[in-house]
Amino acid sequence: MIENTKGDMPKMRTRARIINQLGQQLIKSESIALLELVKNSYDADATKCTIDMYSPDLPEKGKIVVKDNGEGMDYETLSTAWLEIGTSYKEDLLSNTATARSPKYKRRRLGEKGIGRFGVHRLGTLIEIVSRKKASKECILKIDWSTIKKSKYVEEIPIEISQREPILFKQGSGTCITIRDLLVPWSRRMTRDCARAITALNSPFDQEESFRAAFNLHELDWLEGIVKFEDIEEYKLFSFDVTIRGNDITDFKYAFTPWKTMKKLASRVVTIKDKEISKLTRMVYGDEDRKEKDINLDNYKIGTIVFKGIIFDRDARVLNLGVQDKKGLKEYLDQNGGVRVFRDNIRVLDYGEPGNDWLDLSGRRINIPTRRISNNIIIAAIYFDRSQSNDLIEKANREGFLENDAFLEVVRAIRFVIDRIEAVRMRDKGLLRLHYGAQKVSEPVRGTITELKAVVIKSIANKSELLKITQYLDRIESEYDSIVDTLMRSAGAGLNLVIVIHQIEKVIKEIRGMLQHHASPDLIEERVKSLAGLVEGYSILIKRSDKKVRNLKGLVEQGVFNTSFRFEAHNIKLDAAFRNKSRNLDAVLSTNHALNALMNVIDNSIWWLGYSRPKEPTIYIDISGELEGYVSIVIADNGPGFTLPTSEIIKPWVTNKPGGSGIGLHLTDQIMQSLGGALLFPDPGDYSVPKKYWKGAITVLAFRKG
Repeated sequence: MIENTKGDMPKMRTRARIINQLGQQLIKSESIALLELVKNSYDADATKCTIDMYSPDLPEKGKIVVKDNGEGMDYETLSTAWLEIGTSYKEDLLSNTATARSPKYKRRRLGEKGIGRFGVHRLGTLIEIVSRKKASKECILKIDWSTIKKSKYVEEIPIEISQREPILFKQGSGTCITIRDLLVPWSRRMTRDCARAITALNSPFDQEESFRAAFNLHELDWLEGIVKFEDIEEYKLFSFDVTIRGNDITDFKYAFTPWKTMKKLASRVVTIKDKEISKLTRMVYGDEDRKEKDINLDNYKIGTIVFKGIIFDRDARVLNLGVQDKKGLKEYLDQNGGVRVFRDNIRVLDYGEPGNDWLDLSGRRINIPTRRISNNIIIAAIYFDRSQSNDLIEKANREGFLENDAFLEVVRAIRFVIDRIEAVRMRDKGLLRLHYGAQKVSEPVRGTITELKAVVIKSIANKSELLKITQYLDRIESEYDSIVDTLMRSAGAGLNLVIVIHQIEKVIKEIRGMLQHHASPDLIEERVKSLAGLVEGYSILIKRSDKKVRNLKGLVEQGVFNTSFRFEAHNIKLDAAFRNKSRNLDAVLSTNHALNALMNVIDNSIWWLGYSRPKEPTIYIDISGELEGYVSIVIADNGPGFTLPTSEIIKPWVTNKPGGSGIGLHLTDQIMQSLGGALLFPDPGDYSVPKKYWKGAITVLAFRKG
């Protein structure tokens, strides 16, 4: 052991330059620095905080003034709590139930770490703070941060603090911070960005809130032309207001509000009482194995979430119907679009800022761009109650929440709600495009070739030349039909690809386990045969198959076999009425197309049964000759039934299934048309379907009789 020969024990000391280092590392930008000061005003029970900027382009002349009408500070608070780096002052207030909330507006205090004052240092070197607490004198604190270079330790930095009779706050309390000798010359862009950031602290949807922040620029016209939220709000077409709690959507309101110039469209409101929402309030998400899992905010300290927003349409044909400043609207949405986060009406940065796609809205659009919402068409806000959301922990650098399990659950919940909004909006967007979008054209290629053939026959008298040309046209038509057939087969198979891969991997793992545990050869052989049958069954989906008269009973058996493992996984019973049929079983079809169509319908029933959780989930399948001229496969279930109009669900990208692509039933409809048949959604009683399925989904694949 080394003895201390000097008598005094060594002490840890803080170098003055730590102020510079902390200011740069803890405060990301000038906007964040000002935000920290605004948060202090909020904690002080202010109703408003105004930021005035003078000549920011000239650092030596310029100044920034941050003023609020909060409770202010007295001499003791200013000289101790404010001057202590990393003070526990607010943390101590938070830990005491009597002081955890502010005295007047009962706000839960935002500051905890005692680093907010570094925001001042980030902006300039000469600081003057004037603050007055009710029934006290005004206190003046002056700091010259430039003396840091002359001071070795923090304690040696000269501080001026004094008191006086009220001058600035004669009528009440408050705090005014003046910052001079700016650290950097501000540019036009930098100032405009900061102005947007400060005004963005105010929630666009809660005008009655008790706290607002304002930004003013003096002596320069740099803020001219900045579009405000109020300027573009009138151009919204869709809006929503959703509340989620625990495992459910507890309140839902969506509105489609067409402009006055859109005389062909009517407004529409959807609430939680409407079928398309009421049957889909339980929040779920699909895991990597395509299984639906519950989203439950009650598993964490998150509390109730309110989600509000408005949605625009940037299509040029739509904008021409009522937007004068199209460029201004688009620029505003590019800069301010996205989903912001507020906690106790104070914004949590930098969610909703350009480049921060925290909900992966862009990624969700890759496969279904026409259905999905992007950041540049939505302005939305999510609201948390700070006292209920303790598991959402803000990062020390003020750049959002730690991405813990609670945060990930919030992301899943918001994505589920967005999916619901997209599903409801798709119907109105379709009508918007129908009446005011690009005009529909007839089916390409086939119609054109037929018209061309007619013209050729009329125009060319030489039989030899006519034969050559028509042969070319016949070849083109044949090749086109072949391309369409291939694409339709591959599209149908693609929808089932994830299921195929998952099931094959599952069986292979099972066989490997049997080998490791030395199971009997007979059992192993049985599982290998099962795997071979599964692969063969799914291979039918992509093999070319001629359209001819085939037996429907065998086709249905194959479809049931291909999906039997999913029946088992979801504890779904099969009501196989088709097995009792022995006549009227032949129809015109191609095996691969018909099997794709059947499996798409069965897949839908399985998902909705899994989501709605009826007491005894059952799928009914029968073969019927009740529709004259057709032999039909009838598929019914005891789930919630169709939650969207059946005329809508066969359109591409239209689906009410969370995470669904909206292509399955559209593809099925196209397949049935290509086979000369039809996809039908009959009323209960149109077919001999047991009454236990009448409230569920009833779907018919009608094939022409053989």
